[in-house]
Amino acid sequence: MAKDAKDQNYEIVSPPTDLRSKVRELSPREAKKFDPVKAAEAALNRLSSHFGGWMDNETVALNSAWENVQANGLSEDTIEPLFQAAHNIKGQALTLGFPLVGQVAAGFCHLIENVPSPDALPTELAGRYVEAIRAMVMEGAKDADNKTGVALLETLQSVTDAYLAQFPPKTDED
Repeated sequence: MAKDAKDQNYEIVSPPTDLRSKVRELSPREAKKFDPVKAAEAALNRLSSHFGGWMDNETVALNSAWENVQANGLSEDTIEPLFQAAHNIKGQALTLGFPLVGQVAAGFCHLIENVPSPDALPTELAGRYVEAIRAMVMEGAKDADNKTGVALLETLQSVTDAYLAQFPPKTDED
């Protein structure tokens, strides 16, 4: 039986700031000339000088999570921040101009997601992922033009695939 709308408790929350007061409405003439894609690209270009620093910050977070694993061992409590740091790098790397680093981080996330339990994560391989990401960011190994970075990615993927092959694939029920 469906509840009557007047029987439901709810609260309407109004934002404290009306964002329309923060922007200027374009005149019809300006609106015709405005290209939102071009404006977004220009904004990214203005911010791009900060991208390397932002990736450095992400690698510091990853390294910190890794140091926590080394100090306290593998557990749900230590592996979650490690996964989150790798996942953040995976998600931001392309935008920040480090697609190769993003692929390495994606491989690390894949490894963490597919081991049956935290204690099954091979610490030596996990350490190699952390080192690879940190080194690639420091050296500016951004894309497929960096042959050393590509070779490192391929090696990590191969070792990860071989390690994960010993476990049955996870299902939606896992």
